[in-house]
Amino acid sequence: MLPADVEPATAALLRADWGDRRTWFDFATSQAECRPVVAVAGGKIVGTGVGTANGPVGWVGTIWVDPAHRGAGLGRLLTGAVIEALEAAGCRTLLLVATDEGRPLYERMGFELQASYRILEAPGLGAGAPSAVAAPDGSGVRPFEAGDLAPILALDRRATGEDRGHAIGRFAAPDTTRVLARDGAVAGFVIRAPWGGGATIAADPADAMRILDARRRSSGPGGRVRVGILDRNLAGLATLEAAGLAPIWSAPRLVRGEPLEWNPDWIWGQFNHAIG
Repeated sequence: MLPADVEPATAALLRADWGDRRTWFDFATSQAECRPVVAVAGGKIVGTGVGTANGPVGWVGTIWVDPAHRGAGLGRLLTGAVIEALEAAGCRTLLLVATDEGRPLYERMGFELQASYRILEAPGLGAGAPSAVAAPDGSGVRPFEAGDLAPILALDRRATGEDRGHAIGRFAAPDTTRVLARDGAVAGFVIRAPWGGGATIAADPADAMRILDARRRSSGPGGRVRVGILDRNLAGLATLEAAGLAPIWSAPRLVRGEPLEWNPDWIWGQFNHAIG
């Protein structure tokens, strides 16, 4: 996929009710760590795929095939092209989030179930609303500062087992990022991507809830806030549901290759499911 493909690829996915991926494709075609591909038939884009190399870990995502071209193996070809590009980039572990339709294909290609994402949602809060956590409203949560980058990267690596520095370095800024500082150290953060996703990391569930509380207040009473955690984080799920968040969506996370050293209970949100 080249920059000139962004508009026709976006239009194709919109026609198929796959949402507006323009901002994501803009990023993928301008980021060295991304490996976007398209399938073309009759001069038209009929398939897409995006790989993202996060150090030794690669994400396979945005595998889409035009409905008129399904059933002919195009999804497997797109997935294979992305995998080949990621492995050439040195990725030894591959991850993806599957749809119900795509999961059998990925399992035939060697992917196995690792966990499932649970997406929960809550309304925003007014400035005077009571806090959902014991700490004072937004206590310790502040805008990003330049000195936060190194500890954010270190915390993120421990949480995900990946090197997402290329994306974090591009997105982290005072207007996109909130940091929870405790005892002078970075204990958690949320970083918003241009397309709306938010990578959120916190080792302590109470810290995650304080970040969420600050996000809900920033969103305001007319907004909505989403959190994405893994089903193995049972304590986190219980905490979120007790705070009034409702489950709205779930999907399996599949893995292929070397085992991942990570802390899934520290993950509370994603950039998207093609980058982690």
